[in-house]
Amino acid sequence: MQSPGKQPPSWLSAALAGIVAALVALGVAELVVATNSVFRSPVVSVGNRVIDLAPPGLKDFAIETFGTNDKLALLIGIGILLLGYAALVGVLTFRRRLAWGVLGVALFGAIGAAAAVTEGVALSSLPSVAGALAGIAVLWFLHRGWQGGTEASESRRRLLAGLGASALLAGGAGAAGLLLQRRFAIDPSAGVLPQVRRPLPPVPETVSFDIAGLVPFVTPNEDFYRIDTALTIPQIAPQDYALRIFGMVEREVTFTYEDLLNRPQVEADITLTCVSNEIGGRLVGNARWQGVVLADLLAEARPAAGADQIVGRSYDDYTCGFPTAVLADERPALVALGMNGDPLPAVHGYPARLVVAGLYGYVSATKWLREIELTTFDAFDHYWVERGWATEAPIKTQSRIDTPSAFAELPAGRHIIAGVAWAQTRGIEAVEVSIDGGEWQEAELAEALTDTTWRQWRLPWDVTSGRHTITVRATDGTGATQPEERTRPIPDGATGWHQVVVMGQ
Repeated sequence: MQSPGKQPPSWLSAALAGIVAALVALGVAELVVATNSVFRSPVVSVGNRVIDLAPPGLKDFAIETFGTNDKLALLIGIGILLLGYAALVGVLTFRRRLAWGVLGVALFGAIGAAAAVTEGVALSSLPSVAGALAGIAVLWFLHRGWQGGTEASESRRRLLAGLGASALLAGGAGAAGLLLQRRFAIDPSAGVLPQVRRPLPPVPETVSFDIAGLVPFVTPNEDFYRIDTALTIPQIAPQDYALRIFGMVEREVTFTYEDLLNRPQVEADITLTCVSNEIGGRLVGNARWQGVVLADLLAEARPAAGADQIVGRSYDDYTCGFPTAVLADERPALVALGMNGDPLPAVHGYPARLVVAGLYGYVSATKWLREIELTTFDAFDHYWVERGWATEAPIKTQSRIDTPSAFAELPAGRHIIAGVAWAQTRGIEAVEVSIDGGEWQEAELAEALTDTTWRQWRLPWDVTSGRHTITVRATDGTGATQPEERTRPIPDGATGWHQVVVMGQ
């Protein structure tokens, strides 16, 4: 209880005390995380649980709204909620009872500890427990300092001094923890890929147009889209890596990273697409992948005849699943080790990942690949199927206008409309453009490299003044034209024609 006759500190001071105590808790937790590579930040552990438990609609909204910044948005959201909660704890501590504040911090620590335990061993709760104890100690210290003042002005001075000292502690512990954690980081660029026995020829200039605003044919690694469920990138040292193939097989096999490097290497040009990509979206990219043929690795395990699903499981326990039948049509399907001539970047799956042409990433593109299980669709639903997405997900035919951009103001005269189209494993046969609902005009296509990559297109256009709507559609190698009707990405990918509105000057 408060001292008889003593006025409590202001609401702002009380709230700041709670926030500073929470920051100390987080800083100490990060310092403990830095002592062992298996520990994770409590914020990350809670964030991972939020991702796992969030309904599909909320995840779709996050991807649609924030794109590849969805994880940053989640962490910012958690931070804002934490600050609000901490402010409430401070108010309860100084304007009600210290016990309420202690209980609030303990609850925060318990949530972090529980989230951490679900991700690994019981000891992974230690950072949250240590952080909570530190936060409680700071609350007690601040409360005692304020109570120790004989006059209101002295109590304020003691509280402010305590807040300053605690803030320095929070900053120092947090900074030290984050700096020390960097020693666990893996640098894939330090590795060297083995030579490919039959390397592909360089990508010819004829597959691309040199047009401002048009994406490059090969997407640079740093610009390649990233969509996954990992708040922090798994850090897997190559000497610790192992890939297990098990399940419905005659014999279980395990490959080290060195084993994979020593196997025959192949290259494949493959465009990957995220199922969450909206019409005209940017969650698509093209790269030259290097690795080991998936079918060759599976052959050593000798899959059982009844196995109809290949499940990839990552080091963060995410799962994908796709039909074994897709390997029968000889499409490129790799356990990839390299991307555009370099070892896989950490954010794209180092040391190894799955890349399968023609399938949306959520069923096939397992990053940080740890296991491949042969099973059946009746026996196992992978991560996104459990959340309402389709079991099988061949990529749909799509086209996109890259330039001009939406709502661009164009001076009257000759301009170039350009973009990309994709229908992996079927190829693009034609792209057509309509201006203001008029007749379809066939666009010029750049040369096709393979049927597993996107294809660039362009069409000259004489712009007149006024508002104009540009629409594009593609026809794939089977003769099927993408449908006009727009559908949402869930459950198996969006459909519809991409349109942009521009203004002629």
